[in-house]
Order: sequence, then C-alpha cells, then structure tokens
Amino acid sequence: MKKTIVILVLLYGTLAMAQVARKRVVKLMGSRFDITMVAKDEASAEAYIDTAVTEITRIENLISEWIPATQVSEINRNAGIKPVKVDKELFDLTARGIEFSKLTDGAFDISWASMEKIWKFDGTMTQMPSPEAVKQSVAKVGYKNIILDKENQTIFLKLPGMRIGFGSIGKGYAADKTKELMRQKGVIAGIVNASGDMNTWGKQPDGQPWTVGITNPMDKDKVFGYFPLEDNAVVTSGTYEKFVVLNGKRYSHIIDTRTGYPASGLSSVTVFAPSAELANGLSTAIIVMGQEVGMNLVNQLPGIRCVMVDDNGKVTTSKNIDLKTFKSE
Repeated sequence: MKKTIVILVLLYGTLAMAQVARKRVVKLMGSRFDITMVAKDEASAEAYIDTAVTEITRIENLISEWIPATQVSEINRNAGIKPVKVDKELFDLTARGIEFSKLTDGAFDISWASMEKIWKFDGTMTQMPSPEAVKQSVAKVGYKNIILDKENQTIFLKLPGMRIGFGSIGKGYAADKTKELMRQKGVIAGIVNASGDMNTWGKQPDGQPWTVGITNPMDKDKVFGYFPLEDNAVVTSGTYEKFVVLNGKRYSHIIDTRTGYPASGLSSVTVFAPSAELANGLSTAIIVMGQEVGMNLVNQLPGIRCVMVDDNGKVTTSKNIDLKTFKSE
C-alpha cells in the first residue's frame, strides 16, 4: 500500500527579527525529510533539528521491517511460530493500525507487507497476471490474523510468511512524534515533512500561518489552492505518477489488498487531519475505497478534511472545505 507523494509547496513569509527559521533536508527511513524549526537564533534552530533527526532515527530502529534487528523484523520472522514481546510504543502503534484497518473495512491493512509483488511499475510488466496469481498474491494479507496480547504485550502473526509493515503510516507517525517532542522542548513552531507526510505547529516567524499548495495531478505546474496549516497535518496520496498500462487500461501502484488488484477511479487524495499518521492512512485507504465510500467516511470523522481528484480531473471536497476560499489567484 505504498503511495506516490504529490508535490507540496510551502510558502515562507519574511522572517521577523525576534525569530529565525532554519530548514534541513535529510534522508531518513529511506525517504526525504524536510525539517524546519523556528527558534530565537540559528544555533538553537539547528540544535533542535539535530534532536529531531535523532528522534526519527530512533523510531526507524523500532518500526522498520527492513532493518533485521528491529522488533517488527522479529515479529515477521516468527510469523506462524510464536508471539513476540515488544515495547509498548510498538504495541500501541500496531493496535491503532488494526483499529484503522477495521474502520476502513480492510482498505487499509497493516499486514499489507504480506502481499506478493506481482505487479511491476518499472516498465517491465507487459501482460496481466492470471486471476489465480492475483488471488494468491494477497492470501497472507489480513489484519484479523494479527493477535495482540495486551497483558503480555506480545504480537503474533498467525500465518507462516505473514508480515506487518508501517510503510503506510510509519513516516506520519515519525512526524507526529517529532512534533510532540519539539513542543515539549519549547520549540514554538516548525514543520516535519516526511516525503509529503507533513505535520506543523505554530506560525512562521512573521506571524503568518504555514501554507501548503496542493499540486493539480492533471497539470503539475498548477495548484488547486493554498491551504493554511494551523497546528495540523496534511498528506496527499496519488496514483498518476506510478502505474502500468495493460490492454489499454491504467493500473495504479496502490493495491487493494482485499482483491489483489490495483485501485482505480481516483488520481489523488489529500487529507487534512490532527495527525500525519491518521492523514496518511486515510489518504491511501480512500484511494482504495473509492470516491463515494471514502467521502462518506471522511464526512463522518470529526476534524478531518479532504480534497479528491478523480481520473478525469474532477475535484470533490468534503463538507467542511470550500475550495473557492483557498484557490490561488
């Protein structure tokens, strides 16, 4: 359930004398992180960024399924064998992932890493896989086969070869935790942008809100509008950059793990939410769920806003967004 990141354009105001903003681009968790901190001077801002990098690295060493020594790797190695005792932080994150899987009726599934990668999006795929191969590719996916033991704080995957992965919500979680840590340390404002999984707090040094421009997937040189981010997170998932065309039909890289077939119908989904973890999971799940079901879910969730673009370029927004208010000149 990986996703394409739609370009997010941040608008920075003129820096006031009392505060400065420093930005650093680093590679963490296999992705690009843009970290911005506002502080009284450049040295303080740089030190806060150092602390943020340390925190994100800590999280990577807890939840990565690619690093052999992590607890997640240990869980996956013991699938079908035995439960694995884990830190409370990982247990709670997994529990939230399962609850979110239930909320979306499996459109988001924390066990997506169990899926066999039969769809290729690197130009090498020339024919459709057989229905049998598609069905088999998701045979071991299913959040209902994850057993949590709260008392013993263990996680057990029932099926041999089953895997969990936090590729869909991990970077958002890292952005959220870093923001939380920075606020505890007294950092008045900042942005943690984890390859498009973005969380913000405070305001720019000139007192203006942080602002994000959402790229039009039909024309990457244009945006729908500029949205202010007031202590909020935003994530965009898209299907228009990574896909394969077979028999004249476009198949996106976001797979519905319930069927094994790529999702279709929506070109991009942008979700505004209190946390990047939630926004990330929702944006990917909505592409799988489709416009009608996805929008119905969003409109029932407090504090969630959404902008969808279908494969024909039609824009639809949740009830609490008036796109005219945010359109650029």
